[in-house]
This record gives sequence, C-alpha cells and structure tokens, in this order.
Amino acid sequence: MERLTRGYIVPSAAFALKGKTLRYYEYRDRPPQVGDVVYGEISRIGQHSSLENVSGRIHVAHNGTRAVFVFGNRYAPDYFEGLVPDQVTPTVDLLARSGLVGKVQTKNALVKDPTRVKVLGYVVDEAGEVINTRNFPLIVPKSTVKKMPRSPLILVVGTAMNSGKSLAAAACCWTLTALGHNVRAAKVTGTASLQDILHMNDAGAHPYVDFTYLGYPSTYLMPEDDVVNIFNQIHLKCANSPRNFWVAELSDGIGPRETALLLDSPDVRERIHRLVFCAGDAFGAIGGLHVLQERFDLVPHAISGVCSSSPLHLRELATHTNIPVFNSADPDLDQLSAILLPPKRQNGRKKQPITGQLPIV
Repeated sequence: MERLTRGYIVPSAAFALKGKTLRYYEYRDRPPQVGDVVYGEISRIGQHSSLENVSGRIHVAHNGTRAVFVFGNRYAPDYFEGLVPDQVTPTVDLLARSGLVGKVQTKNALVKDPTRVKVLGYVVDEAGEVINTRNFPLIVPKSTVKKMPRSPLILVVGTAMNSGKSLAAAACCWTLTALGHNVRAAKVTGTASLQDILHMNDAGAHPYVDFTYLGYPSTYLMPEDDVVNIFNQIHLKCANSPRNFWVAELSDGIGPRETALLLDSPDVRERIHRLVFCAGDAFGAIGGLHVLQERFDLVPHAISGVCSSSPLHLRELATHTNIPVFNSADPDLDQLSAILLPPKRQNGRKKQPITGQLPIV
C-alpha cells in the first residue's frame, strides 16, 4: 500500500466519505464495482475541465490533476451514457465533474470526447479492503416505520435533463419558505452533483439531501428495490412532521427506467401532495402530459421548467391545457402558494386528485 499525499481533490461523488477514510491506495487486479473508490490522475482534458468537490466548490482541472474518483453508471442524454467496466482497465472516462468514472458507451454528438483519468490504484483501508462509498451512508434511519401524518410531498419531474426541474424545485422551496413553512429538499435519483440540492438550500430548504448521502454515486441501472429504498430512506429523513413540506426532484425525464419505477411505486404515488411537471418547450410539455396520463395515470397540478419563461411557449401551451403554469425563473408568490398549499375543505370536498383525465381547454 502507498499513502495518499496532500494535494488531491475529493469530489462530490465521494460525498459520504470522511477525510480520515482516505489514507492508502494500492493496485488491485479486480474488476471495479459501483461505488469503488480509486486514486487517479487526469491524463487528457476533454468535455469536463473541472471537478466539483464535497463542499460544492468547482476546481479547474488540468492534465496531471490528482483526485479520488468513484465508479458508477451515468444516464445523461445531453452528455454521456457510461457504465462501470467489467474488467480491470488502466484508464477510465470522467462521466461527470462530480468525479464519477466509468467507460462511455454512447455520446451526444454535440459534446467533446470525455476527459480521461489514469487509474493509480484502488483506495483501501488499513486492512487492505477496497473503499466503497455504499458502505458509508450518512443517513441511517432509526426506524423504518413511517409515522402518520407525514410532510406533504411536492414532487418535481420533467421531460428530460435540463428541462428546468431544479429551478422549479427551488421556486417551490422559496415560496413555502417565504410563507413561513419549514422545507426539506431532496434529489432522489440521478448522478452525483451538489449544485441542485445547494440551489434548493439557497432557496430556504434545510436539511437537503440526495442519494450520495446514502453512499450511491448515481442511480442509473440500480436494482428496483434499491431505487425504491433510496426514496423510502430519504422519506424517513425528510418527511416526519406534517408541519413541514418536502420538495423532491427525480432526475432526467419520465421515460428513463428509474423515474418510471418510482412513479409506478405505491410508496411514491400515495405520498404525492403536489406534482410539478417541467419541460423545455410547449410541445414537450404537451407530449409529456399525455405520457404521464396514459402511462402512469397521473395529472400534474402545475407545469413549469424552461418553457415557463417564454410567453410564446405559454401561448402555445394554453391552446392545449388549462393546467396552471408557474414561471420558475421569476416565481409569483401568490400564484405558487395557491398551487402548493392544501386547499381549504369546502362542502366536505377533499384535495384535487393526481389521477384522472387531462384537463383540456
């Protein structure tokens, strides 16, 4: 074993690890697994020229920059699809600036080739065991019993990555906080990146967590039970008080496997108080509404995302649906409070259901 020397970066994919855990590295002739931590050196700058550390700071990367990296799978239509290699490899691809590494399988033609990382060895403990982030969860629920009632869940989903989900989630956090409510925030699926949950924290949410707090560097291709378990463990962490609100985001679009698993799960569906659907343009929103209704029997309570900032997109959208749209880039407090807060009971009527037929103008 060799000792790690100062000067290396600990990226956000390794968020669950404490500094004292990272002491030694050693070459091992074994295929990597999801969550395995390696010590490496950037050998060629490509698409990602920076690394996000465990505090959220963005470091400029150079050829020769050393860091610990975490093996994981990534699903990112705007960038890469990457998988953990099934054999030992001397170099790997940087799949995200959070320090996630693997081998690129497919690439968006509009982005550069991936940044390359030379693997110097696995990070190991004093006993020589390979460090794996999944063995260091920061969230360990004291009980698996969900005491009722629980916090209302504002669930944010979208058509794809970069459709404006995180900004919409932050707008929800800002609104509820401005109205005097305590808000907890989470990103349940995706690829390690602190920026989204930090944005929700900036909007007033605390605590704020994601799957990296449970030791997972990403959620792509995880077993179904593990995906639902992540939701339930974060649920236990964030939603214990009916006086609070819980704002949660699911990554990418409603088509990818992991999002679909959660939208199909009774554990998730029965907890939704408000469903917010985000899209990059009007017709993406229109098509997504029909997929939500036909595939999942869900109707969102509001539409937002990138399209919500464009009057022309809003004009197109208004010819197809009367579901309210809120501008996530410039949220209106009164409008969002009317959307998010539980309606007053009138004549014994309960809150609006999230299933049924799409409201069409």
